[in-house]
Amino acid sequence: MITLRLAQENDAETIVSFMHKLGEFQNMSAAITVTEENMQKLLKEKAGEAVLAFDKDTPVAFAYFCQHSSAFIGRKCLYIDAFFVEENYRKHGIGKQIMQFIARLCKERGYARMEWGCLDWNTNAWNFYTNLGSVPFDILTIHRLSGENLEKLQN
Repeated sequence: MITLRLAQENDAETIVSFMHKLGEFQNMSAAITVTEENMQKLLKEKAGEAVLAFDKDTPVAFAYFCQHSSAFIGRKCLYIDAFFVEENYRKHGIGKQIMQFIARLCKERGYARMEWGCLDWNTNAWNFYTNLGSVPFDILTIHRLSGENLEKLQN
């Protein structure tokens, strides 16, 4: 029996562990620099949230998300930044349960939409998301400025 709940500050270690697993799955391990302290701070400040899925007391999946807003529609929205289900728990409906949980949060909070990214090569995820009714927004590319380049721009 799978249970879901919102993460608390003391779940930071679990979320960081899932982030490392996600980084490994996506062949992006070097990009995962989050620490337990950083995650704990994000959760405490409500800058980010997570939903955790448990099989009894064992965490088996998570999604990390945050609120943002859209100037286009003038409404608050939710962005899913990370989503991972342990391999032996995939294709058992846990991902859908998590997405339903988040969709209900959107309704409760009055958010207009939920969004997320999906790597182009991850056909299983693309199929999963499409089956939920999502529509890829593929008319733009996300640009990112961080680290040294962000510092350069500040001068």
